[in-house]
Amino acid sequence: MERREFLSASLAGLATGAAALALPRPSRAAAPGDKVILAAIGLGGRCSTLVQGFSSRPDVEFAYLCDVDPRRGGDFLRHLSSTQKHAPARVSDFRRALDDQAVDAVIIGMPDHWHGPGTIYACQAGKHVYVEKPPSHNVWEGRKMVEAARRYRRVVQVGTQNRSAPYVRKALEYLKSGALGKVHLLKVYNLKSGGPFRAAGESPQPEGLDYDAWLGPAPRRPFSLSHFHGTWHAWWAYSGGDMADDGIHQLDIARWLAGKDYPRAVTASGGKLAYPQSDAEVPDTQVVTFEYDDLLMTFELTGWAPYMDKIAGDIRNGAGSPYWPQCATRIELYGTQGLMVLGRHGGSWQVFHKAKQQSRQGELVAEERGRFPDPEHQADFIDAIRNDRRPNADIEEGHRSAVLVHLANIATRLGGRRLAFDAKTETIVGDPEANALVKRDYRKPYDVPDMV
Repeated sequence: MERREFLSASLAGLATGAAALALPRPSRAAAPGDKVILAAIGLGGRCSTLVQGFSSRPDVEFAYLCDVDPRRGGDFLRHLSSTQKHAPARVSDFRRALDDQAVDAVIIGMPDHWHGPGTIYACQAGKHVYVEKPPSHNVWEGRKMVEAARRYRRVVQVGTQNRSAPYVRKALEYLKSGALGKVHLLKVYNLKSGGPFRAAGESPQPEGLDYDAWLGPAPRRPFSLSHFHGTWHAWWAYSGGDMADDGIHQLDIARWLAGKDYPRAVTASGGKLAYPQSDAEVPDTQVVTFEYDDLLMTFELTGWAPYMDKIAGDIRNGAGSPYWPQCATRIELYGTQGLMVLGRHGGSWQVFHKAKQQSRQGELVAEERGRFPDPEHQADFIDAIRNDRRPNADIEEGHRSAVLVHLANIATRLGGRRLAFDAKTETIVGDPEANALVKRDYRKPYDVPDMV
């Protein structure tokens, strides 16, 4: 089946490529009293939390729950059938939802390698999109997502929810006030625990599973539990490792606070240093440097440090600040007048000046508590649809942050190279081997055309 046939089966004949010039279907959610009709695509992991959050809103209703694995989504189906006026349809093929003109928007919680194609197909079908992070699998794909959002005039919100966090916005205000001085060094951390990954061999696939559709644009391969739910994070074909899965949250905040877009160059190195016999392709240790004209930003990753902790739930709900030296997901901004330390997902921030006594803890001069910003981010998405505006985490911003991840991983995979980046063309300069990794090979019919 060619991609045109794949899409035409669901998009009511909407052509792709140069012929895709028709205006998108108008949003049904313009009337204030209307509910925004949603479809959830991919029902495990993060998407399950999103379904819970969005379904608690009185102004939305789920029409479809979509997953290629028929074992997923039963609890949501039962819950929504009892709480909504209309029970959602549980389908394996998400094209059913794309073809339904009653659906206003989709929530994409599929594995990372599906985020880009899924978003583009949805925009072509006239749907608004909430897509989980990282938004793209590669640099080229991310740009196509931006082009699709603009061409079809769709709201595309990336799940980097810290962009809707009031405490992060207050940190931005503090920086703009000049109280921290000029920031020339910014450190981003994603220091996690973990262990070696052991891959399983081939096995019979679960009954009813459409594994070909699960693989989508990735290379065809026999079914293995090591290339399926959860375990796909270990492979470059589907993921960018924990930097893409988790670290992008901190990188997105850091880039936002610093007021930066693309670096002029990236240097990165790493590998399987803690667990060299692991079957994973992605690194368990990684150090990256992003070069800007007046700023160096570094990123450090581990997948083996048991003494590092993600921010506790009570702190995410406003209880205070984490113990920064062992905070696994923190950001440090070194200004000429002070040091700001900030945690993601409600992790608060604090500013320190030099200690009044030598060898003592620094003087705390400013701080702000935070709260986990999922509700605010979901509200922003719905409001952006209703008011025909760009959301807080617009796909352009999500793409720029994802480019940092992709460049860092390319440099790491090629043994620690320094990559010069052309921001205008979004290509790597003077290194054909590295530039070849800016785009992946797409398996038909799940490919993305040059003109979306």
